[in-house]
Amino acid sequence: MKGEVKDQYQEQVAFASVFLLKVTDSVVVKGTSADENGAFLFSDIAEGLYFLKASYVGQVSNNLAIEILKDTKIGALIIEQQAEQLNEVTVTSNKPFVKRQVDRIVFNVENTVISQQSSWDILRQTPGVIMMNDELKVRNQATTVYINNRKVHLSAEEVRSLLENYQGEHIKSIEVIHNPPASYDAEGGSILNIVTSKNVSVGYKGNVNIGYTQGVFPKYNFGTSHFYKTEKLNVNANYNYTPKKEFKNTLNNTNYRDDTGITSIWDTDFDQVIRTNTHSANLAVDYKFNEKSSLSFTSNAQFQPKKDADFYQETTIKNSSGVLDSLFTTDSFLSEKKNNISGDLTFKHQFKDQGNLTINAHYTDFGLDQNQNVKSDYFQPNGSFLRDFNFSTIADQQIKIKTAQVDYNDYLGNVFFETGVKSSFIDSESRLDYFLQNNGAEFIPNLSDDYTYDESVYAGYLSLSKDWEKWSIKTGLRAEHTESSGISVNVSTINDLSYFKLFPSFYMLHTINENHSLSFDYARKVQRPRYEDLNPFRTYINERTFQEGNPNLTPSFSQNFNLNYTLQQEYFFDFYYRDNGMYISTLTFQDTDNLVLRDITQNVLESTSYGFDFTYGKSLSNNWYLYSYISLFHEEESFIALQSDAFSFTNNFNGAYIDLTNYLTLSKDSSFKGELGLTYISGWLQGSFIQEETTNLTVGLRKSFYNNRAVLSISANDLLGKYNGYVSSKYLNQDNGYLKVPETQYIKIGFTYNFGNFRLEDNQRNIDKIERERIE
Repeated sequence: MKGEVKDQYQEQVAFASVFLLKVTDSVVVKGTSADENGAFLFSDIAEGLYFLKASYVGQVSNNLAIEILKDTKIGALIIEQQAEQLNEVTVTSNKPFVKRQVDRIVFNVENTVISQQSSWDILRQTPGVIMMNDELKVRNQATTVYINNRKVHLSAEEVRSLLENYQGEHIKSIEVIHNPPASYDAEGGSILNIVTSKNVSVGYKGNVNIGYTQGVFPKYNFGTSHFYKTEKLNVNANYNYTPKKEFKNTLNNTNYRDDTGITSIWDTDFDQVIRTNTHSANLAVDYKFNEKSSLSFTSNAQFQPKKDADFYQETTIKNSSGVLDSLFTTDSFLSEKKNNISGDLTFKHQFKDQGNLTINAHYTDFGLDQNQNVKSDYFQPNGSFLRDFNFSTIADQQIKIKTAQVDYNDYLGNVFFETGVKSSFIDSESRLDYFLQNNGAEFIPNLSDDYTYDESVYAGYLSLSKDWEKWSIKTGLRAEHTESSGISVNVSTINDLSYFKLFPSFYMLHTINENHSLSFDYARKVQRPRYEDLNPFRTYINERTFQEGNPNLTPSFSQNFNLNYTLQQEYFFDFYYRDNGMYISTLTFQDTDNLVLRDITQNVLESTSYGFDFTYGKSLSNNWYLYSYISLFHEEESFIALQSDAFSFTNNFNGAYIDLTNYLTLSKDSSFKGELGLTYISGWLQGSFIQEETTNLTVGLRKSFYNNRAVLSISANDLLGKYNGYVSSKYLNQDNGYLKVPETQYIKIGFTYNFGNFRLEDNQRNIDKIERERIE
């Protein structure tokens, strides 16, 4: 017999106690606990009449009379949650715990020592998650962030800004999904799904927060969030403003070679000062018509009316003997405006037999305008002026995304099934105009272009799952038909693609006993090109260093395997193998004949990854929790070396990653907490580059006041100054490398004040739109 425990608002009540009673005298026959989704299961129950009752934190459901037959499935047990009683309950814990499910790993953090951090910090400490260049990754690949199974449709930088201002107290758990099942889009890799705490009371709450970060330049952020809930209406609105000034320095070395050896040595010192003003706003409105039907509207908006960047670089050119031949300096100014607006409308209905229907429509409008002016001056070794070279570019991009999807799930006997269909339509238009500025503005047609890209994807899926006493199995199949067309005016090419692909998935979990469990999962995935990577445009640092798109990119298909062993729900051993196929990678090539360095995105010939991960967390005392994560891995990519007579080359690396983080409770009332973390990586593969080892030492303190209404935090990053590593590429006639040093050494201070019924949890919603992920 199986069922669910819910409150009066149809929200699942996690970890509630459920009891089976005799009808005659109400004596308990059997008891169990609901899982984190409110689901419970009784097995080996004799057929007959019983009472069923659930309780949670002093709240008790009414007795439900049921007749037990073979494979009985019941509706939800309802516990009437009362906010005024719950507000008096304080639950304390020090130990976050990890749980293995058939298709994901669940990292439970609610009411733990780490729940007082920001959502971004909690994600960074989730088992299997690492941060490289301010981007969250799982097993050396970018991951996608979801909130309550709905994707956060923002760039990596915007996701970090959002989560740094989203309080960790709202988070119940983080789900790490290495192989997303068939109900998710076939595109993409792993998923980090943030599960928020459920609404438990009606009323209003809000907060204001401010932050100050001191690196090379000071940075600020200001935000406010407001939540209002009645029995039928649920509203969440928030706004953040982030004015920022950043500094980045890059030291680059390029040795141009021929068959005799080094012919020219170029050393560049590149400084960037970037100023941005970003406004972000989110609105989520849910309305429940009744206990079975609801309508939701969600809108996310990102406005960046200003992004100004001043670039200055000095390049020295030496001959093979190291004697200075010449030098040149480049001043560049870049201005940019960006808007990213989306809206979702979702209808949900639960049928009497517990079947659920969801209908969703989505629309995105993305706009980018960019202007760049570049001026280079060349000098002789004695400093006398030789010549100059000036040019400018004007670029814009408009992207519109429309999607519609229908999903349905229910039970077929004791087998749970999910099915659905989805269609998406993407229209992208891009333009780049290139002007020489040496003797007035001269339009250069062969360096300019107009590019249009249209894509349609039609998908359907079916997934089946079943649980036994010691076994859980889930399998699914997703089918996607894709049609795309890219047209470049300048090069007069049309790149049409039409393909139909199947994406199977399989998951199995075997609980040997309470101390041992084994699991295996497999899924096939697709990686589609990002829209900007398809544009055959060039973004210049100077006339000899630039990045260009590739309209001939094709999707790549991967096969992903995981084998996992769990000991005592504390020790997690994960073995993985990933055939990435013709992975889309950004590679750097130096042209020895023309003395040009360019980045280009292309499909590699093949790519594989495999490794072993170990995760362990332990409360060493009541006030000290230690989290550890160790990963040993192998990365390998084979690609065509475009500037090396088109030879194929294989780049590979064996590495190790170690994360040790200490969470400390520094006061008896738990209002003062600390964190000390150390991460180390021996190296990393980045396309044609290998990154050297890096180390990051961090420390943080957090103090709450006024019964947790006010929170003050301070943290410091990269205390050892070893967060950034040198990156190099040496093979055949290629010999170049660089050291990027952004503002990784900083001190950050944050303050949040909660008002209203601040124990009320929010209704954060984001809609799953994989198409938006390809917008930068």
